[in-house]
Amino acid sequence: MLRTFIVVVFGLAVAFAAVGCTGSDAGQDRARGGRTDVPPSAGAPAEEPAARVASQISPSVVQVNVRAVQDTPLGTQEGEGVGSGVIYRDDGYIVTNDHVVQDAREVSVAFADGTTEEGRVVGGDPFTDLAVIKVDRGDLPAARFGRGNDLVAGQLAVAVGSPSGFQSTVTQGVISGLNREVPAELTGGRQETALVDLIQTDAAISPGNSGGALANRNGEIVGINVAYLPPSQTGAENIGFAIPSDTATSVADQLIDNGKVSTPYLGVSLADVTPEAAERFGISVDSGALVAEVEPGGPADEAGVAPQDVVTAAGSTEVQSSGDLLAALRDYTPGEALQLTVVREGEEREVSVELGERQD
Repeated sequence: MLRTFIVVVFGLAVAFAAVGCTGSDAGQDRARGGRTDVPPSAGAPAEEPAARVASQISPSVVQVNVRAVQDTPLGTQEGEGVGSGVIYRDDGYIVTNDHVVQDAREVSVAFADGTTEEGRVVGGDPFTDLAVIKVDRGDLPAARFGRGNDLVAGQLAVAVGSPSGFQSTVTQGVISGLNREVPAELTGGRQETALVDLIQTDAAISPGNSGGALANRNGEIVGINVAYLPPSQTGAENIGFAIPSDTATSVADQLIDNGKVSTPYLGVSLADVTPEAAERFGISVDSGALVAEVEPGGPADEAGVAPQDVVTAAGSTEVQSSGDLLAALRDYTPGEALQLTVVREGEEREVSVELGERQD
């Protein structure tokens, strides 16, 4: 793991060792020893939809091998890890998770045809946990990206990646839920880095699957796998999450064009409003995003948003939680005006906020 989390939810398999020593990655060695020129489901019959999907997308899913260095309380640590990626463009651009390549000193990409290329990180966005890698190779089998917002719970979901370094591993399940949130307190990050608007799936996702593909029955990428909840800590099995393809393509395009993502900034700290909290604190609505703090001089402050306001809508999007508001923000760019519906002391009002740009 390239970062330390309060609850382990990300799927990057990594072993750290002191600088100059070799970490243990026997699973990676085993996986790299076998060729995957022929996808395991090639020639799959039509009545086996998961196998058919796997045969379509496996050539577009890669293994990302990372050598990283990180400063820790115990000193400088060096580690080798493995994640996954999806070929975004045939001219060498690959989408993966930011946490896969964060702190990377060296990156190599293993393709399904058995070849390996050196890669470089074009850029990463910690707020969506997406990154782009570039390899100097053309005519790659780019994946087809579908629309993540066209999904419905219960439909087929096929995940392909490199759990523990076993390349081109296929798991099958369904879309278990939509618009899920993994709060920042579970990822050890700030509120803005909470994973929101996620696809939940019961297709098995394990360490090393991060950055891999989640596809529908048409062989379209609908999500980039990013996280799972370990059964040992939650008591539940097969709860995995993916970033919707709409977010992935938007972020990838910005990283390729500009090397960074322009992130809108509201300037508030938020909390969820629950029926219990509403009753306890005398809030007149039982859902929404409660404004806990407002940054002085920030966009929200300039627009007149005040602590204890409850945001119930952002533009045309209903806001039932802080995650809903954070997800809605990602549809806007800095400088745009965002219409917020807020409830203050029992009265509903409209507030127009000119969004700023996050600088850190």
